[in-house]
Amino acid sequence: MKAFLIRTMLVIVSVILLVQLWIFASLAWWRTHPVNTTMMMRIDYWSEPSKPIQHQWRPYDEISLNLKRAIVTAEDGKFIHHHGFDWEGIQQALNKNRDQGRVVAGGSTISQQLAKNLFLVNKRSFVRKGQEAVATWMMERMWSKQRILEVYMNSIEFGDNIYGVEAAAKHYFGKTAQSLTQDQAIFLAAILTNPKYFQDHRNSSALNARKRMIKRYMRYAELP
Repeated sequence: MKAFLIRTMLVIVSVILLVQLWIFASLAWWRTHPVNTTMMMRIDYWSEPSKPIQHQWRPYDEISLNLKRAIVTAEDGKFIHHHGFDWEGIQQALNKNRDQGRVVAGGSTISQQLAKNLFLVNKRSFVRKGQEAVATWMMERMWSKQRILEVYMNSIEFGDNIYGVEAAAKHYFGKTAQSLTQDQAIFLAAILTNPKYFQDHRNSSALNARKRMIKRYMRYAELP
């Protein structure tokens, strides 16, 4: 029995180490290479193989400044200042969720969201959150802030099988991510909280309120 437990523990530790090695190697490769697929994209494809993923990589300099400011404002106003974790934001989210008695807010940064999208399944658990924290810690030390934002903008979901700002700009406005106007950029940033819902509910009061918030504060967004 003791030998069995030891072998089981060794297998578990080995799997954990292999996962960390995979994440490290992927991050090292993606420092200089485009990210053409993520775990979230794979899950979407596996769920419905007949439906193609809409995605096209765009370098940082070929993405509208309006969109960069809108996304940072909407998703992580302290992005340029933290090292992967916004502890104050996490505490505020915990307090809000406790007061409401359910999960109504999250404190995840752009770096944490990107780590989840690249490597993890979208299922809440302590194991997943722990792995997300490790991947975020690695990413913040291996990549620049500009690289993190660049990959995030190219990887985030904007609707049903729509990933990245280029695919989103073409789907919603028939133009490139570089030529988006301020209002168009604000719309794309606003739908990120629930893209598949807002894709079909573009006049939602919640979406309009979020658009107003982004427009009010995006001038203050600090970019890498």
